[in-house]
Amino acid sequence: MHNLELEKKLFKQGYNYIAGVDEVGRGPLAGPVISACVLVDINFLENINNLKELNDSKKMSLKNREKIFSIIQDNAVSVGIGICSPKTIDKINILQASLLSSKKAVLNLSHQADMVLMDGKFKIPNLDIDQENIIQGDAKIAIIALASVIAKVYRDKIMTEYDNKYPGYDFAKNKGYGTAYHRKQIEKIGPCKIHRYSFAPIKDMNNN
Repeated sequence: MHNLELEKKLFKQGYNYIAGVDEVGRGPLAGPVISACVLVDINFLENINNLKELNDSKKMSLKNREKIFSIIQDNAVSVGIGICSPKTIDKINILQASLLSSKKAVLNLSHQADMVLMDGKFKIPNLDIDQENIIQGDAKIAIIALASVIAKVYRDKIMTEYDNKYPGYDFAKNKGYGTAYHRKQIEKIGPCKIHRYSFAPIKDMNNN
C-alpha cells in the first residue's frame, strides 16, 4: 500500500529529517481538532515496510492503531502534537484551526524537520520549512499514515476522558461525531462546553 517512493526520493535529494503531518477531528460536533507530526530519518524508513497493519487510521482496528502508536513513540525521531480547542474552531473556522494545529504539531517536534509532507491540498501557512501536499496522503504516504494514527489515538483518548466530564452525549463511543444519539442528546439537554457552536445543528439552535 505504501511504497515509500516519495520518502526515498526525498532522502536521496539530501533531506535528512522528513515529517508527516495529518489531522483528525475536522468533522465532529464536539471536541478539539488534533494534528500529529511524525519525524523520521532513513533508519526508521527501512522499518516502515515491516508495519503491515499500517493504513489510513480510520480504516485500522483499535488494536492495530494502538500497536502502531507504540512503535512510533518508541522509534520515530520525534513526535509533535498540535491541538486547537472548540473555541478556537468557532473563532477562526475549522480549516484555519486544522492548519494551525498542524503548525503547532510541527513546531512541537524536539528536532526540526527539513521537509514536511502534509495531508490534503492546503499548505501550513508561515512555516519556514519545505512542504509538499498530498491529497489522500494518509492512504498513500507511509509517514502521513503514521501521523494519522498518532492523531486519532490521541484524540480518541481525549474524547473518552471528556465522556466522564460531560456525560450524556456518549463521547466515548462517538468521539464527538454527529451520530443520531448524539444529535438527539444535544436537542434534549443542550450543548456543553466542548461543543462547536459554529457547527449545525448547534449554530441553528442558537439562532432560534
